[in-house]
Amino acid sequence: MITVGLFVRLQSKSGKEEELAAFLMKGLELANRETTTPVWFALRIGGGSFAIFDAFADESGRQAHLNGPIAEALIAQAPHLLAEPPAIQQLEIMGAKLA
Repeated sequence: MITVGLFVRLQSKSGKEEELAAFLMKGLELANRETTTPVWFALRIGGGSFAIFDAFADESGRQAHLNGPIAEALIAQAPHLLAEPPAIQQLEIMGAKLA
């Protein structure tokens, strides 16, 4: 069962929108390798606004993701791609329909 999640808002630097979009698509490859990340979405909200939504069975899965390769890559690329630090919100999943 999915019980916790993350919503991460990302604002690209001007002119870096497509680089950020490409970076997020690479994130999908990494997310597919994470056994504790059953749900992962990269979202383009509009203009230079993007987001990541992901969900986990439990807190240990969420923490493994926060300490994993996607978060590491985002921290490394943030100064180059982002106009401001990522806004990370931890969520409690109250209900989900996945199929």
